[in-house]
Amino acid sequence: MKLDPVLLEIFFHKFTAITEEMAITLQRTARTTYVKEAGDFGTSIATPQGRLFAYPTDLGVSGFLDSDVGPALARIEDLEPGDVVITNHPYDSEGLSTHMPDLHLIKPVFVDGRIVAHGWDFIHSSDIGGAVPSSISPRFAELYEEGFQIPPLKLVKAGEMNRDFLTLYRANCRMPEENLGDIEAMLAALRVGERRIHELVALHGADTFLQAQQDLAEYAAEKALAVQKKIPNGTYEFWDFLDDDFNSDVPVRVRCRLTAQDGEVHLDFTGSDPQVEAAYNIPTGGKRHPWLTLKLMHYVFSHDRTVPLNHGMFDHVTVEAPLGTVVNPEPPAAVGIRSATAIRLNESIVGAMTRAEPELMPAPSGGIMIPSVLVEQDAGGARKVMVLQSLVGGTGARFGADGVDGRDSSLANQRNTPIEKTEEEAEAMITDYALRTDSGGAGRWRGGTGVAFSVRVAQHGSAVLGRGMERFVFCPWGAAGGKPGAKARVVVNPGTNREAELGKLDIFYPEPGDVVTILTPGGGGYGDPLERPPEEVREDVRFGYVSKASAERDYGVVLAGGAVDVVATEARRDRLRGERGPLEEFDFGPEREAWEAVFDDATMMELNALLMRLGTNVRARRRREVFNRVIPRLAEGAVVPLHERVGDVCEARRRVEEELARLREDVDPRTGGG
Repeated sequence: MKLDPVLLEIFFHKFTAITEEMAITLQRTARTTYVKEAGDFGTSIATPQGRLFAYPTDLGVSGFLDSDVGPALARIEDLEPGDVVITNHPYDSEGLSTHMPDLHLIKPVFVDGRIVAHGWDFIHSSDIGGAVPSSISPRFAELYEEGFQIPPLKLVKAGEMNRDFLTLYRANCRMPEENLGDIEAMLAALRVGERRIHELVALHGADTFLQAQQDLAEYAAEKALAVQKKIPNGTYEFWDFLDDDFNSDVPVRVRCRLTAQDGEVHLDFTGSDPQVEAAYNIPTGGKRHPWLTLKLMHYVFSHDRTVPLNHGMFDHVTVEAPLGTVVNPEPPAAVGIRSATAIRLNESIVGAMTRAEPELMPAPSGGIMIPSVLVEQDAGGARKVMVLQSLVGGTGARFGADGVDGRDSSLANQRNTPIEKTEEEAEAMITDYALRTDSGGAGRWRGGTGVAFSVRVAQHGSAVLGRGMERFVFCPWGAAGGKPGAKARVVVNPGTNREAELGKLDIFYPEPGDVVTILTPGGGGYGDPLERPPEEVREDVRFGYVSKASAERDYGVVLAGGAVDVVATEARRDRLRGERGPLEEFDFGPEREAWEAVFDDATMMELNALLMRLGTNVRARRRREVFNRVIPRLAEGAVVPLHERVGDVCEARRRVEEELARLREDVDPRTGGG
């Protein structure tokens, strides 16, 4: 049975309205600032099998549309009316929860004894126990360090709250009452969704309600396929790098091989690095997953805003994510900062699509999402954990448009937290929250700027934590002749005689009066900077996006008295064109170019294939040994630029061959070392 198109359109809008009313309910009744203000939550309704068939267009986190609540529900044997299932377990939920601060609730909706849908929502909890306040640290190697593990179980059974669970929860959380307030808001949102579903079924009947779910998914699949046919047929490869795994200075590589054929898209992440003994692993279960397909969702929806947001958008997408890699780790690998890897992974998809057709995608964004966390302690010793701000960089420029300054929705669409709300809850003071000059990559279209965020600490015993810090080593690359964006920095007491670089932050204990400043990267530029109209460069300087020095150095625009010196500008641009070589498809910056002069793609493919043949418990150690023997200065860290640490490329390449031969012997003694 197929529904009448008019009726189907009515269902589409009613389904969306249900999810949006759920989102409004959750946000307005939530307790913590990170949910109420930043919007780190999600709501949806799922099919009886568990795929999401309706999703808000603007409210909450946008990235979880390809989620599947089915595996979590499969662990519950006796679902009945009034039940609510809770989980935060990345492995037992098969990637529904991607790190443990994300609490997920699922409520089956029964009509005449059968399930017609499931309500779903999640929030990012400000603390779920573990070894540090806020529960997330890049240095963690195992899930056990990251907090209170909740396999799928009943929070509510037949309408009655599970009090034993609440007792355990309170004993494993630093801020139980605040977070339980958020859970109550989630339950309220699910009740709203259930009530609206019952009203809709009463109006149209259960069979029609179920048919609408199927028809809308098929409609979304059809429309998504039409957009994906814009990708030229062929196979396109790209890879990108995280700075390191925090516990070592070894970069982490993710790789995408995109194959397009008449709109059918296959994403193969083979060649990505083995899982790391740090919190950067993405628990996908090796299947199609929101953070493996997110960029394709952005691409489709950007080209056709009428596509219904449901699981059908991904029906013509398949993935390969090998077990034991950073994109499909084996338990109990830590996953707390999976977002950093997910961003880089999706930028690899951007790169592959750019190789398919340069104007399909923008240059990469600043490539970070940093929930900056402050911990304060009152006179009685109680600690308050709060997210000061969710910090991002700028978006990348694209053909025809500059990037967006100081905003980036490439992973989620979280909002700024009002400074007044932060200072209402904290003794600390926000002293600066501004756009960062010269951080956007130069180009015919300029990359969006990053931000500068500073907090002055007020109390003894305070701590500042950073999560998801990236792009301190490898800059956001430029495309089609554009230049890279600026790298990230974290500085304490900038501009004083006590200024010091903190680098990638885990947890820092400042003194009262110290100012901690986080400088986020800008997006990559797109197109030749010397083709940017001089008047646009002058405006960039006037508004503080670009310095006068950068205008002359990067854009060849000479300013005098606030105006463009036309003659001097033409002369300087002519000279710059003569000095440079041909424009490159991508400008990765000197760090990546130096690294890949030693560890090129073919080398990394073989190295990772050999490492994957070793046991899980020895891979990470052997991986570190290989890189540290090839690049002896690697452990000097980001204080020394990576291209300086690489040293003599020919000698490094000789050592690479030695290490590969040693690995070949280890995995297959019959090779005799070669």
